[in-house]
Amino acid sequence: MRRRVRNACGRAWLRAFGWEIDGGAPPVEKAVVVAAPHTSNWDLPFTLAIAWSLDLDMKWVGKHTLFELPVWGPFLRSLGGIGVDRRTKNDAVKAIADVVKDSERILLIVPPEGTRGVAKRWKTGFYWIAVEAEVPIVLGFLDFAKKRGGLGELLHPTGDIAHDFELLREFYRDKKGKHPERQGDVSLGEVGVPTPMATA
Repeated sequence: MRRRVRNACGRAWLRAFGWEIDGGAPPVEKAVVVAAPHTSNWDLPFTLAIAWSLDLDMKWVGKHTLFELPVWGPFLRSLGGIGVDRRTKNDAVKAIADVVKDSERILLIVPPEGTRGVAKRWKTGFYWIAVEAEVPIVLGFLDFAKKRGGLGELLHPTGDIAHDFELLREFYRDKKGKHPERQGDVSLGEVGVPTPMATA
């Protein structure tokens, strides 16, 4: 019953705003899902609407302290939130990768820009989580210019991050967030070093 209600709500939301879904459910049970571009608070409801319309249970990571609050914690978990202690960036990558490894089925959303504000470039935590957990990366997107969103192709990380980021850059080249001027460049800082995790 709950899934039917979510599915109906997701479809109603997209229909009300004139949006369409590209693609369908990914052909894997475990993956890291890129959430990009991420430039607005509107990204969450559209992401949930697409996930619910496709009957998918998406998960996302937030600071563990958020989930310790008596009312807020259960609410966040009902929306797919998972609390992880991420006090250092490298520990965060391993902690989140362990969550993925220990799950039978999980589609974990990670916004690589890490902020709704102006982002200089993508953070690489999402990539190293997928490498550590040995799972593919699903190229999720919201294109506000075309009113389309969905889950694109799979990227199987090779460990050659420079090569793989070129593939990511090409896929997201024409995708526009609600505030395109805030979008982070799909490029690397110091190659091979995990940059701070993008979580709530």
